[in-house]
Amino acid sequence: MNEKWLLPALTAVGLLVACNSAQSDWTKASTSNTVDAYQTYLRQHPDGEHRAEADERIKKLNDNEAWTQATQANTAQSYHDYLQKMPDGEHAQQAKDTIESFDRANDWSQAKLAGTNAALQDFLKKHAQGPEADQARQQLAAMTAYRVQLASAKTQLQAERQRLRLQSKYGKVVHDMTVTPATTGSSYLVVSTPMSQTDANTTCAKLRHAHSQCEVVPNPASTG
Repeated sequence: MNEKWLLPALTAVGLLVACNSAQSDWTKASTSNTVDAYQTYLRQHPDGEHRAEADERIKKLNDNEAWTQATQANTAQSYHDYLQKMPDGEHAQQAKDTIESFDRANDWSQAKLAGTNAALQDFLKKHAQGPEADQARQQLAAMTAYRVQLASAKTQLQAERQRLRLQSKYGKVVHDMTVTPATTGSSYLVVSTPMSQTDANTTCAKLRHAHSQCEVVPNPASTG
């Protein structure tokens, strides 16, 4: 062979061998489909045509491994750990949603344990959506569905005087009383603040035992 063609021919053969070797190494890495296999490929062929794909597959495998660890532990902390490792991971939003569900369930347990109007209101301010929020609204509605009516008067001034008298006498039974216009007619009522039906029945039983007028009535604000 003419010497002037020898070097180009050898170069072409070398490139062909290198190309075949790179493709073979990529096939091996793809078949193994592990982080180590792709890292080996990248060390062998740092400028290989599959470099970007290898990087992407390493990222996906690491993401899947981190997510598996998070779901196996299935705790708020494990999902926080996932987000720390993979802030832009494929499962980032799912991790955030799961953390929110853990927080919501924990806050709901505390609100139920407290069992007060204020605790339920605070829970709903923090968690407006979700099954626990629906339960909180139902429980809150039940806790404020009734009032006890203690007296009525033709004028607001007369009703206010009765309220002061009743509050002084029965304040330990009915802690808070208020004057409100009747829903029908032009009279004014002395009523308690909202409470549950059970509490209303108990309160009226105590007042009747003390020979005081009392009637359990629905809370208009609760019944709509």
